[in-house]
Amino acid sequence: MTQEDILKNPEKYDLSIETVGKGTLKSPMKGIQFVSEEDRIGLTTDVKRIREFFDKGVTAPSLEAAGPRETIFHDPAWTRAGIVTCGGLCPGLNNVIKGLVQVLWFDYGVRNIFGIPYGYRGLNPQYGYPPITLNPDVVDSIQEDGGTILGSSRGIQEPSVMVDTLMRLNINVLFCIGGDGTLRGAHAIAEEVKKRRQPISIIGIPKTIDNDLNLIDKTFGFETAVLSATDVITSAHNEANGAFNGLGLVKLMGRDSGFIAAYAALATTVVNFCLVPEVPFTLEGLFKALESRYASGKTHAVIAVAEGAGQELFKDQKERRDASGNILKNDIGEFLTEKIKEHFDKVGKEINIKYFDPSYMVRSIPAKGTDAIFCFQLAESAVHAGMAGKTDMVVGSMNGEFTHVPIEYAVNERKKINPNGTLWHAVLGATRQQDYFSGKGKGSK
Repeated sequence: MTQEDILKNPEKYDLSIETVGKGTLKSPMKGIQFVSEEDRIGLTTDVKRIREFFDKGVTAPSLEAAGPRETIFHDPAWTRAGIVTCGGLCPGLNNVIKGLVQVLWFDYGVRNIFGIPYGYRGLNPQYGYPPITLNPDVVDSIQEDGGTILGSSRGIQEPSVMVDTLMRLNINVLFCIGGDGTLRGAHAIAEEVKKRRQPISIIGIPKTIDNDLNLIDKTFGFETAVLSATDVITSAHNEANGAFNGLGLVKLMGRDSGFIAAYAALATTVVNFCLVPEVPFTLEGLFKALESRYASGKTHAVIAVAEGAGQELFKDQKERRDASGNILKNDIGEFLTEKIKEHFDKVGKEINIKYFDPSYMVRSIPAKGTDAIFCFQLAESAVHAGMAGKTDMVVGSMNGEFTHVPIEYAVNERKKINPNGTLWHAVLGATRQQDYFSGKGKGSK
């Protein structure tokens, strides 16, 4: 189920957000414009498509708008909020934690805020991790550091055990910061809470450096990852330029979606070949493309490859998964380095390869610039949703507006690059790689 699927069959999908109860308490927030429950954000801004919905008598598909509600469900004086970070590291985790604490404390007057250590393990008593008391002083400068002060882990714990812990701690709003695996875990917790008819709000905050969550335009950490990746690509370009037939090969994060590699290629404009999971390639085709570039008089080349690209090139490899259920990808960077060298040795041509794998460096740095701002805005929207009694949802952005997305829709299918879309066309225009793959060798960089 993709965004396009919903646009084609809007009556088939229910994008409404569940609540743990009707809001009857007046919000303590002052001097703010409240959002109505009827406020919606359209999935498309295409006037032609909107007109077609109108002509058919169908309501255009939309998401619930995020923002503060005039009446809330959870009483701030009795609210005990929990925050958990799961999965791999990502720029901005500490920014989001700080934002959650600040909005809960200063805007709503919530004084009982707890950090859950080491992901969902912290909700399983067998690990013995005590919750961490959070307040504005504790989180005052954590945004200056990468990683997460709460620690993280992969994998889901038994939902019934986690809900037992939430009830034992009297936590009635839980913020789950993570990617698709984390959000699936949050959905499982919400389902268990609903089964027990407990008034506990479960709110997801999208953390995936790959920017691949469905119905969400952008996830935090992505912009910083692209910025960091451009520095590495620039170094790879300098290294490649410094040797005859030099090749700078950079492997970037992107298990199933190549957004980081694509955006970094556009940001630097020194990448000659961008390889992503959405666009298959062959080794023979890549070898000929490199030979074509060097034969055209160029003495260097730069390849940016997403970690999930070219997985079909690995023969007889058994499928492996991490603790979150994600398929572990074979190392395409090391593989290409080895195969390219073997090929050029075989044909008797010189090549000097410099291989860069900045994955852990990219994901562990602090959020920068507008990405840090985005982290706070997501945290702010998450708190508003949680205090209003929303549940089983993730905050997101659509067409520049903050929204509420049902978790099961956000993780139903990964967002991917459209090989026929404008983004990939721009990448091809920036790299000119199609010239080399076709053997024309007319690239100019």
